[in-house]
Amino acid sequence: MKILLDTNIIIHRETQRVIRDDIGILFKWIDRLHFEKYIHPHTIKELSKYQDKETVKSFMIKIGSYNVIQSIPKLSNELVELSKAMDVTENDKIDTEILNIQLIGITDLFITEDKKVRNKAKILGIGSTVLSIEEFLEKVTNENPQLKDYKILSVRKMRFGETNLHDSFFDSFRTDYIGFDKWFIKKNDEFAYVCFNESQVLAFLYLKLEGVDEVYSDITPSLRPKKRLKIGTFKVMLNGYKLGERFLKIVFDNAIHLKVEEIYVTIFDNSIEQERLISLLEDYGFNLHGVKESISGKELVYVRSLQISIDRENQKYNFPFIDRKARVFLVPIYEQYHTNLFPDSILKTESPLDFVENEPFRNAISKVYISRSHYKDLIPGDIIIFYRTGGLHKSVISTIGVVESVKKDINSFESFKKCCGKRSVFSDDELRKHWDYYPTLKPFVVNFLYTYSFPKRINLKRLIELGIVKDIQSAPRGFELINSDSFDKIIEETKTDESIIVN
Repeated sequence: MKILLDTNIIIHRETQRVIRDDIGILFKWIDRLHFEKYIHPHTIKELSKYQDKETVKSFMIKIGSYNVIQSIPKLSNELVELSKAMDVTENDKIDTEILNIQLIGITDLFITEDKKVRNKAKILGIGSTVLSIEEFLEKVTNENPQLKDYKILSVRKMRFGETNLHDSFFDSFRTDYIGFDKWFIKKNDEFAYVCFNESQVLAFLYLKLEGVDEVYSDITPSLRPKKRLKIGTFKVMLNGYKLGERFLKIVFDNAIHLKVEEIYVTIFDNSIEQERLISLLEDYGFNLHGVKESISGKELVYVRSLQISIDRENQKYNFPFIDRKARVFLVPIYEQYHTNLFPDSILKTESPLDFVENEPFRNAISKVYISRSHYKDLIPGDIIIFYRTGGLHKSVISTIGVVESVKKDINSFESFKKCCGKRSVFSDDELRKHWDYYPTLKPFVVNFLYTYSFPKRINLKRLIELGIVKDIQSAPRGFELINSDSFDKIIEETKTDESIIVN
């Protein structure tokens, strides 16, 4: 297989200034699968102009390990038109010429961290072959289970002093932040969220609650007095398991619990890990506020308000809030799939050791639900309450989701599998069984956000007592609409934090 690598990948691969474990993982997979690495001549030109002369020198020495596209084809007609509509800068036009190599089929996959390039690919219908590093790692780990290195353990809340400061995971922090080790040691008894691959740290998150008297004189423009949650230290090694989303959900869960008005983070943008984190934060409504200056340099400041009005165009901007005016549906999920898909909704009768987080669908906020419900006219913003099946006493409602989109009238298994991606609880074989089960009633796919786990579960018996479900025969079998009075009863009975509901 021929892999085309974008210029941004090569720059981060060859730079000597910052240690980047994510790039190492990418190249390890490419090499172990014996894929051929290709670059475009534009990459060589761009690198020769790079300010870091050591990077340029290193690349020119190692250029022999890459195949260079020798014969540059004419730009395809589709890309000519797309370029007219989307390309503003000279770099945009260069990116389009590199994308052309993938479009006409010279290479099999194109790996790039440029979101604009990936959006162009989606418009052209080749989005499945133009991937970010994270998407590529998801693909290869799923297709090559025998080669997986990771057994990712559940997220643990632990003290700084219990974490190995000398783990190579923290090397990039030492490079970015002067005095990092001293700061880390001072935090000895404070808590952080940590995820491991056996003994190696894969992800680390530290959160700090700040009051209205906090001073922000080093941030321009300064932040106004508010109760805030600061994302103090946040790093996730790219590994194909969507740990970034898992940890971002922890951020929002803490923000709701602590009843803050705002979340913010200060972050450099000099590594792919940091760029990917910024992209994830932007996806969930964080906006660039300004710059923080310190002895370590200039950091970007991103802010997310928790005092929102509902955005009906992009449900991620609303997360983790739900719209009081939205329609509400009950929908069943079989007990064998429930906790796999919703790890934070684990039941007291289940063991966390049975759900190590070594699957992308467990960690993702944005998930997939497959249905054959006769009712399928869901719209973005609809609230879905998941009902874990199990009978009168064992079945419970556990989780709130919010619909992002619905894919109906899917015309082939390949399209169906692509819609599900790595956000479904089902394996490819199980997806095939779902697709073939009823030839005349094909499944449809609901993309939704995993928004909230009920603090208190109520079972089918109680749902019947409350008049939300008529009787045991009326337990939900598809998407069952309930009225606002029933929803209010559920919110009260489950002890839901009503601050997540926006009027």
